[in-house]
Amino acid sequence: MAVRKAVIPAAGLGTRFLPATKSQPKEMLPVVDRPGIQYVVEEAVRAGLDDILVITSRGKATLEDHFDRSIELEAHLERTGKTEYLEEVRAISEMADFHYVRQKAPLGFGHAVLLAKQHVGDEPFVVMVGDEIVPDPQGDEPPLIERMDEIYEKQQASVIAVQEVAREDIHSYGVIDPEETADGFLKLKGMVEKPAVEDAPSNLASRGRYLFTPAIFDAIERTSEGVGGEIQLTDAIRLLAQEEGVFAYVHDGPILDVGKKLDYLKATVELALRREDLGDPFRTWLQERFATQDR
Repeated sequence: MAVRKAVIPAAGLGTRFLPATKSQPKEMLPVVDRPGIQYVVEEAVRAGLDDILVITSRGKATLEDHFDRSIELEAHLERTGKTEYLEEVRAISEMADFHYVRQKAPLGFGHAVLLAKQHVGDEPFVVMVGDEIVPDPQGDEPPLIERMDEIYEKQQASVIAVQEVAREDIHSYGVIDPEETADGFLKLKGMVEKPAVEDAPSNLASRGRYLFTPAIFDAIERTSEGVGGEIQLTDAIRLLAQEEGVFAYVHDGPILDVGKKLDYLKATVELALRREDLGDPFRTWLQERFATQDR
């Protein structure tokens, strides 16, 4: 891996999950038995990214606590002989080196990424959106970040992950205008934030994983406020594509959205079915449940 640092923006208010997020960060909502953001961190660690910067905001203290030691809990688990839980709890704080920066005002996704400038320095880095979970690959599923890194190594340019989306969902994503290069890579001619179907340049939408060169920071700093008065990362990517070049990796494996209620439920089911300890009994229950419902 050419990249060793990951940036996880986690400063949003989580309004789509109110009232559950009134007093807790949306990133800490449990998906099966762990906070959503832990899946993102685990993905980073699997890819060899052991330096993780989380962009937080006011009211996110429990997020930082989750990735810290909990001496009292560990002592209780050790005293009561619950060694399996003890090992699991300790492993969370030892997964990577964690760092935190606060976004003091909701100025947009692009602004949140810009706050990583000092920490990242002149290195390439990965941005991982906490609302989208990439499960541990199974079978022939490709490891997402590793594939993006391979393109970066060959092109020495930024890479974004994209997937084909249905026409009715295009308005929810940043959509790329792609062209295929002579050597078979997909390069961005441009990118549009949440276009109408008739204005979309393709059906390939960005899906929450970006590998950037440090040039993205200059592009963000020269980006004007866009939709909602926020600094949009899409606008900066479009500028970077024109000046330095940006490539796309079309990911065929699952990317599970936990930022919307229905998608959150779908992701919970998918991740539960993938678990060795839960998959079979949960699948059996689902089959019985739907068989009963159909009678």
